[in-house]
Amino acid sequence: MKLWGGRFSKDSDPLMEDFHSSISFDKRLYREDIEGSIAHATMLGSIGVLDISETKKIVDGLKNILEDIDAGKIEFSQRAEDIHMNVETILTEKIGVVAKKLHTGRSRNDQVATDLRLYGKKEIILIEELISNLIQTLLDIAIINTDTIMPGYTHMQKAQPITLAHHMMAYVEMFRRDYDRLVDAYKRMDVMPLGSGALAGTTFPLDRELTRKLLDFSDISQNSLDGVSDRDYVVEIESACSLIMMHLSRLSEEIIIWSTDEFKFITLDDAYSTGSSIMPQKKNPDVAELIRGKSGRVFGHLVGSLTMLKGLPLAYNKDMQEDKEAFFDTVDTVKKSLLIISPMLGTMKVNKDKMLYQAARGFTNATDAADYLAKKGIPFREAHSVIGKMVTYCLDESKSLDEMTLEEYKKFSDYFEKDIYQAIDLITCVNDRSVTGGPAIEEVKRHINKINNWLEEINNGRNIN
Repeated sequence: MKLWGGRFSKDSDPLMEDFHSSISFDKRLYREDIEGSIAHATMLGSIGVLDISETKKIVDGLKNILEDIDAGKIEFSQRAEDIHMNVETILTEKIGVVAKKLHTGRSRNDQVATDLRLYGKKEIILIEELISNLIQTLLDIAIINTDTIMPGYTHMQKAQPITLAHHMMAYVEMFRRDYDRLVDAYKRMDVMPLGSGALAGTTFPLDRELTRKLLDFSDISQNSLDGVSDRDYVVEIESACSLIMMHLSRLSEEIIIWSTDEFKFITLDDAYSTGSSIMPQKKNPDVAELIRGKSGRVFGHLVGSLTMLKGLPLAYNKDMQEDKEAFFDTVDTVKKSLLIISPMLGTMKVNKDKMLYQAARGFTNATDAADYLAKKGIPFREAHSVIGKMVTYCLDESKSLDEMTLEEYKKFSDYFEKDIYQAIDLITCVNDRSVTGGPAIEEVKRHINKINNWLEEINNGRNIN
């Protein structure tokens, strides 16, 4: 007989058993479920629902079950449906009828909501650590490439010269925002719903504040209906993870492009590349491609969760069982992607000469030539037109702006003097863009130092906690 079977006169159909059961995936919540039950039992003991011996028997029994699960000694039963009823069934087998008192003042509805929040809090911390590691890797690349000139692009066309450090620091900012989103999401996940019951609380005088402290939550849910039916925190983490994967995918796309024979900006380490079963010359950027592909499944989980929740009335509905597989796969995918991309980036070889050559060949200094004329007093729109005609001339003559003679320059404007060559030198072009957030070497170094300080602060905070 199932723990809830008193109302029923016959067993569930085997098809129903299989369709209804969630133990195949929610078994990963066993630790959180047992932690929550230990706290609940301790609280029941404190308010006199359980006596001292009953409390000790239940708590010791739960701790013993946790040890057995960790040791691989327990096989969960599909017939017991979910992790909550599996643990309770095993506990009853171990300590007898007193185990049935554990569920006093509690429903599986507030139990699972608590388990998932406890699990999510741990996962957020792990993802934050992986993001900070990736930021450190990007920072390391930037530090040794502050003077590595490369072309910057718009519309995938060469635009203006920048440095590889400046390029990497753009991704640092993206991932720093991702980190901050997780920190912010953690605050809303750090609310304990236990005590909400099925939907309307309980008639027992539960000490929710004690349970909160035992489970290390920062706050207690203030509405029992919301406590059991809220899954905003799941959607919020899936949303934050979707942004992480989008940023990882953009970075991966650039790595894929840069590693092509056409670009040759970087060379990936053999340890993070694969070959072809038929073409012996191939070296494929499979890690980056897989990350790019896996972003889609995370986006899909976000849309799936939103769709699952959008039509649900209060309070709990069985539809909400669908939250876990999506949530678990989302955090698993993000963690695996973050874990592999850091060493892939850290071991890649940067082909500095190739980056410099491509920056020099794409008229990336054309804007600086126009700025040169504008500083001489020519309206920028007119200067823009002059340089545009010069670019057309250079294309016809198969030369770059710095290869033009001064005589050729003066055919387009008498304002050109010998100092034009200094003005369009790529290093000058980069360093003259010294506004805050610009690619100038000293400005990028300032940015690197700022992120270094930020990393030190969060790492110190993590050590303190």
